[in-house]
Amino acid sequence: MANISRVFSRFLPSAPMSEQLTLYTAKICPFAHRVELALAEAKAGYTRCEIDLSNKPEWYAPKVNPASKVPAIAYGGPQAPPELPAPESVKIAESLILVEFIADLYPNSNILPKDPVQRARTRFFIDFVSTTFIPAYMGPVTRGQSFEPFWAALITPFFARMEVWMKNDIGAYKAGEGIKAAAEFFEGERFKRLREYYEAIKGRESFKETFDENYIKEKYAARLAPMREQVQAAAAAQA
Repeated sequence: MANISRVFSRFLPSAPMSEQLTLYTAKICPFAHRVELALAEAKAGYTRCEIDLSNKPEWYAPKVNPASKVPAIAYGGPQAPPELPAPESVKIAESLILVEFIADLYPNSNILPKDPVQRARTRFFIDFVSTTFIPAYMGPVTRGQSFEPFWAALITPFFARMEVWMKNDIGAYKAGEGIKAAAEFFEGERFKRLREYYEAIKGRESFKETFDENYIKEKYAARLAPMREQVQAAAAAQA
């Protein structure tokens, strides 16, 4: 299909699923990456369909997700091409819902703790990411704002994209600020424990299988370079 960057089936060693699962995703999207990491950790068998977010196929919204966002899953029904999901399949969207769905499908995957208290703490952490981290993450990279709120709220899988845009100085912030921020995070003492956590995550096979650094660099550069120009032009006009 011309509008699909890549469609392929991934069958990892696992107990066979009773239902087929097709994941609609995009490499550039950290929210979709959450779900791919969960599937990889669960060693799930699934069909992966890459959606070009800048040129979404016409069939995607009406047949998979009316909101036209990734990630989404088609679950159940007979095997079918991703662009023609079986009407019997259930369509599910939103990354956090999908991660919990995968945890329920694969209860032995340890994606979520079995202990109710630990599970509650995990959900509290997830809520922190949604309400605190993501706005802080978007501040410097898309709006040219201060890095300080971002430092206070770091987490994976956004770490991986952070490393790409910082070290390559890609973002709406002033030229050179990304390189300075990368030095602060990756070389200073302030984030030593966080770096150890991040390196442990990067070492997992689930991460290696699901993150394409060169692709992210190319796409972020194309999308974010114009934002720097717009932010700096607006600041100059205001001054």
